[in-house]
Amino acid sequence: MAEYITVNGRQIRVRPIETVSEVDQYGNFHRQPNHFTKGFGPGENPVDKDRYILFWAKGCHWSNRASITRELLGLQDAIKVEIVGWDDDPYEKPLGWEFVNSPDHINPETGAQFLSELYYNADPSYEGRATVPAFVDYTTGKVVNNDYHKLTNYLEVDFRKYHKQDAPDLYPEELREEIDKLNWWLFENVNNAVYRAQFAQSLQAFSDAYETFFAGLDAMEERLEHNRFLFGDYVTDSDIRLYVTLARYDVAYSRNIGPCKKRLVDYKNLWGYARDLYQIPAFYHNTYFKDFAASKDLTKVPDDYWESTYYDIVIPQTDFDAIWKTPTGRESLSKDPANKFLLES
Repeated sequence: MAEYITVNGRQIRVRPIETVSEVDQYGNFHRQPNHFTKGFGPGENPVDKDRYILFWAKGCHWSNRASITRELLGLQDAIKVEIVGWDDDPYEKPLGWEFVNSPDHINPETGAQFLSELYYNADPSYEGRATVPAFVDYTTGKVVNNDYHKLTNYLEVDFRKYHKQDAPDLYPEELREEIDKLNWWLFENVNNAVYRAQFAQSLQAFSDAYETFFAGLDAMEERLEHNRFLFGDYVTDSDIRLYVTLARYDVAYSRNIGPCKKRLVDYKNLWGYARDLYQIPAFYHNTYFKDFAASKDLTKVPDDYWESTYYDIVIPQTDFDAIWKTPTGRESLSKDPANKFLLES
């Protein structure tokens, strides 16, 4: 039976824990399926301006894809955005994403304090975690889509009439089948593989995920040997999906999965490729290295705990821009070195 905690007169459902509700008998982590997968357009969710808000979190790479895509396409005037987080003063039990950046933690468009409220507005029987990205219709106060597999594609295709002039074509029609194939491969072998290692509850489950992840990075390192981006000369939807994992690798994932075979900076092609993408404003505007490195767990240990030295002193004083904006030379791999995007026609 679901458990609730009262916060400011609101009955907030306690958040399920991944390592309890999403792990099988062999210790393998199986990410919960997306619940709100209805698309956009006639007979579905209306494609309207001033109707939706995208909720995402700095540390969540699934939602970071959508925030980068929204800015690349110039959808800022059509789709609102808010970054959610966890309260610095934890509640008795975890309650999930909260609107910590809104006045008094109340999102002004919906009147909600926790993202889960908008999930239960849409489906009172929902039992999973309230995840980001969450695409919310703020005229109804309901989540309409949390499908990180397809949300960027909806922004790229269904919301095209609201794209800025000369927006990049991130999902070219002639490449969509190949992009979809690579995106699923990236999910299985890179994006989700690192989480399967982090949340594994047995040695075999960890080993399988760990080896899959590094085999995936090796395959992408080879693919990028002669291509500036995953599909050649121009950035596509697939590059956004690989980038968000790479950006978190050295400062976040590496501390969670134990000794890594290599750091990102040890992969010649992946390291240059990630920096090449970071130098695009929409990528660096939506990349928060110091937040990626922060650990909520450090609030539960003594102040003199040794990790505080690196994550509380070194990381805050590190100039990530100076590191990540150094020239890469990867433009030499392109037939169109001055441009990173194919523009929409």
